[in-house]
Amino acid sequence: MKGIAYGVGVGPGDPELLTLKAVRLIRENDVFAVPGKVARESVAYRIAVQAVPELADKTLFPIDMPMVKDREGIRAAHAAGARQIEEWLDRGKNVVYLTLGDSTVYCTFTYLQAILEADGYRTQLVNGIPSFIAAAARLNIPLVEWNEVLHVVPAVHKVGEQLAAPGNYVLMKSASHMAEVKDMLRRTGRSVDMVENCGLPDEKIYRDVEAIPDDAGYFSLIIAKERQPEND
Repeated sequence: MKGIAYGVGVGPGDPELLTLKAVRLIRENDVFAVPGKVARESVAYRIAVQAVPELADKTLFPIDMPMVKDREGIRAAHAAGARQIEEWLDRGKNVVYLTLGDSTVYCTFTYLQAILEADGYRTQLVNGIPSFIAAAARLNIPLVEWNEVLHVVPAVHKVGEQLAAPGNYVLMKSASHMAEVKDMLRRTGRSVDMVENCGLPDEKIYRDVEAIPDDAGYFSLIIAKERQPEND
């Protein structure tokens, strides 16, 4: 019997936000993959090991998932990562791939999942708490109310647009173009909050677009909400 490859979300940073299912799978399995070049430096690993200390004694290997524009290089890296997982699956071992946030939202495992399934292997996605859900709770604000619409978008692909559709926006992947994203947000008239490194020791909260630094870190998430009319 070949093993199963699990894509397990470990949440955004706070180890207390791991689900019971994620904790159980970490405890029950022996082989783990994480995105990055050095396994024990992976943010996903550092989060999970706080919740499940015995993870430190299990087999762990990194899968390099480069964030570059070279499509051929990316495909080659994904294929190499899938082969690493398949070697363990062929031995009858399950492989648990630990990923930040949720396993269905901008998750690196989904690229490997497509290859594994095409090669005839079984996969299973295990949800974690998404970063934008955790960020809204940390900000102590609702994401949507009544009949509001929620848009979850990678901000870098919206630069230069107006965010004109009605509703509230979650802007992810903003850091590399933060100055442009801030200009875009100013034009919307929406209230803006941002959490940087949500749930991690160096977490920072910004309550206004002008307070957001242009050099904010990679794990920066913006929530832009329509302003509600004041009561008469």
